[in-house]
Amino acid sequence: MKKLFKLALSVLSVLFMASAVFAYPDVSADHWAAKQIQELTEKGVIVGYPDGTFHPDENVTRAEFASMSIKALGQEHTIIAQPVKFTDIEEDFWAYDAIQKALYFDLISCPEQGQLFRPYDTVTRAESISVAVNALTTEQISDIKAKEVLSKKFNDVNEVPQWFLVPAGKAEILNMLVTIPSASKAKIEADRAATRAEVTAILYNMMEQAKLNPNAKLAEAMKKKTGDGYIVENAFVQGSVGTIPAGAILPVKLSSYIDSQTSKAGEIYTASAPENYITKDKFILVYKGSNLKGQLLDVRSGKWFVRNGVLVLDNSLLTTNNDQTVPFNASAEITKHRNWFMKIVRATLKGEKLNATPEDIIYIKLLKPIKVDLTNGWILEE
Repeated sequence: MKKLFKLALSVLSVLFMASAVFAYPDVSADHWAAKQIQELTEKGVIVGYPDGTFHPDENVTRAEFASMSIKALGQEHTIIAQPVKFTDIEEDFWAYDAIQKALYFDLISCPEQGQLFRPYDTVTRAESISVAVNALTTEQISDIKAKEVLSKKFNDVNEVPQWFLVPAGKAEILNMLVTIPSASKAKIEADRAATRAEVTAILYNMMEQAKLNPNAKLAEAMKKKTGDGYIVENAFVQGSVGTIPAGAILPVKLSSYIDSQTSKAGEIYTASAPENYITKDKFILVYKGSNLKGQLLDVRSGKWFVRNGVLVLDNSLLTTNNDQTVPFNASAEITKHRNWFMKIVRATLKGEKLNATPEDIIYIKLLKPIKVDLTNGWILEE
């Protein structure tokens, strides 16, 4: 069983390290949306098909798009107190929560109670672009201004539905009106079903703009989260991103007993953060209860007149409160506090035995820096 755990841990580590070079076989490196597809895949906003393909030209349902939008904005864990009722969606529908959150954050307009949502209809370009614009705080423009802006680039402005005219104009001003590259003059094609590649590019633009100018409700939700906990020395903040530097010392609480006399090198251990890891300004970097996993790197029993015990931990993974699992390279050497007399005894006679129990707090040293989105606790992988 221990060998199986070791194998699983190794495979996970390889997978996470390889994520940076992830690619779908049906999305070439020169595809017009390759960058956006890769980045949103790595962030878990979009997923491929079971066979590993992406199908960039397929369509997306309205329910799927609502779910993607909420993930892109990092609001999966928002609690909605007063949900809106739809006649075609029950509470056990897989995207029910995401749809309610999309309504709460004003991404989609709130219908009258009992109205249809049409979750299985394909999302149109107009609908998806409108959601992206609705996520932002934007300057107001008139229909006339919108037409003026759009007419400079697009030749089907007169075919744009009236309700979409202003959102389309705002999107163009913000360089968010995604179109598939073409040699001919671009078309808005407002009523055409959006492709998976287009949806991905639209969501990417929304994410980037929302970092700068989110709408009022998102701005409140996207504030950097604060709390009490263990202050990580030298941790620093740039914008909404916090960094735990290499060399930081962090407390962890083991899930099971280990000792130098009976434990074996290579054994898997699990642990958790006993309190929030925070910056000096109380911004939360890692939440209390986040799980860590690694293996015992070096275990040697203490023997009289031969050596003191050795117990070294090698941590490799962290699973956050968002259920995100990422590489978290850290190490720790279990030691005992000795007074001056015991230091002399152990230096001469040796034989010290080491152990750590689930009640003990041990301290690990981070070997590589970790960047965290302070608004939602998401680890930003390089």
